[in-house]
Order: sequence, then C-alpha cells, then structure tokens
Amino acid sequence: MTINFGCQGSTWVLDYDEKADKMDQVIHDIANAGLTGVDVQINLLGKYEKSPQLLKEALDKNNLKLAALTVPHAFVDGHASDSEKEIDDYFFNYLKHFPGAIMNVPSRSGKNRDNLLQRQKEIITGANELAKHAYEEHGITTSLHPISYETSYWKFEEDYKVLFDGLDGGYMGYTPDAGHIAMGGMNPSKVFEDAISLIKHVHYKDVANQSEWKNMGAGDIDFSKCTQILKDNDYNGWIMLEDEIGEAHTNITQVIKDLGNYVQNHLQPIINDK
Repeated sequence: MTINFGCQGSTWVLDYDEKADKMDQVIHDIANAGLTGVDVQINLLGKYEKSPQLLKEALDKNNLKLAALTVPHAFVDGHASDSEKEIDDYFFNYLKHFPGAIMNVPSRSGKNRDNLLQRQKEIITGANELAKHAYEEHGITTSLHPISYETSYWKFEEDYKVLFDGLDGGYMGYTPDAGHIAMGGMNPSKVFEDAISLIKHVHYKDVANQSEWKNMGAGDIDFSKCTQILKDNDYNGWIMLEDEIGEAHTNITQVIKDLGNYVQNHLQPIINDK
C-alpha cells in the first residue's frame, strides 16, 4: 500500500475550460512544496500539450510524477460527444507515456437540475462506456469526479446514491473530493467509507459550515480521518490537495507551500505510522 501526495491544477486556474500555459509554474510550485504528484486539467498543459515526452522530462527533472490528467465530460444523451471522443483518444495515447497515471473525469454541471434522474443515468451510462473503452483499448484507468456547484447533477446524498448504484466498479472509479462532498451537506469520511471499493483517486480541499471554501486546515473537514480510512483499506494511489480560494491570493507559490506543510505536519505521519 502506497499513498502519495500532490496538487491539482484548479488552485492555479479554477475554470477547467480556461486555457493557460501554466505547467512550468505548477511544476515549480509543487516541487518547492515537497510534494511529488501533479494532476492538471488538460487546458493547463500549454507548450506540453503536443509533447508528452517534453512534459515527462520536466517532471523527471523535478522528481515529480504525473498522477492524472483531468478531462471534463458532459455525456449528453448518455455518450461522450464526438469532440469529447477525439480529446479522449488523444489523451489516452498521451497518458501511455506516464505509466500509472489516470484520466480524472469531472462530470460537468448543466444550466439547472431539471430532468435530474434522466441526466444522472445518462452520465453514468456515458462514464461506464468511456471507462470500459479506456481500459480495454488503452489500458488506462478512469475515475469520475462529482462536483457540488449549484446546478451540479451530483450535489446531495441522494444524488451520490444514484451514482454509486450505477457506476461499473469493474471499470470506472470514483474520485471523492472532500470539499465538494462537504458542500453537499455530507460527511466526507462517511462517504469515503461507503464508497471505498470504488475510490481510484482523491482530492482534498477544505470547507467551513458546508458553505464556505477555506484554506487547508481552516475548515471543518477531518482530513486525518479520511486519510486513515484510505490507509486502513489499503488504498494505493494519490491524494491531490487543492485550494478553491487559491486564485484570490497574490502568492500561489506560498499557497502550495502551505499545502505541502499541511501534508508533512498532519497527513504524512498517518501514512508513516505502522
């Protein structure tokens, strides 16, 4: 059992659809924080988007590994769209340069939560189809990442029940995001326990009062308990830290350094404890 720690790119750029040539800063900040993994949305790859070998060299130089690429999907009508399939196929081949790295798949929000169960079933169908194709054709592991914004299809406990009942755990994993779970009024550690067999990737960010994003350790989430649950159940993968309010800070490098310090002071001792 090995649990390693890194950061996800939303701290630098929150919007998955905003293109930015940020990878050099991301690499520098994560390495400077003493963390070892990178999970970024594909729109942050910049000059590395067309050259996985160049990215591998940059990561190796800084003793970092690519943990995941984050590729959002809508799964309209229960399938990846033609444009989503084109992106998927390109990045399946891209990921083959990084053994063990996964495709993290956020489920896009809609304009509202109308026709909720229908949309949930469509997303599950599309996600399971994507996961089977990714694994059988490319040997790539995929993991679905629910988010909790106002019009998300996966916000509350009853939404998560539909999700867990429908995901094909033989192919598609689940990426619990402690912050988004808390924003939906749920207890992150309980969700971790209930869904442990599905968990393939993990995101941590902090929340207070189920309504306000906070810096890591300043909110209400018991990350130590979540980490202990993962350890006790032989989770073998990455925990990626984020700061949802990171963009409000003038010094992102320090924000990431603070995340690294939190890992060393509060989470790494749990992993190291025999």
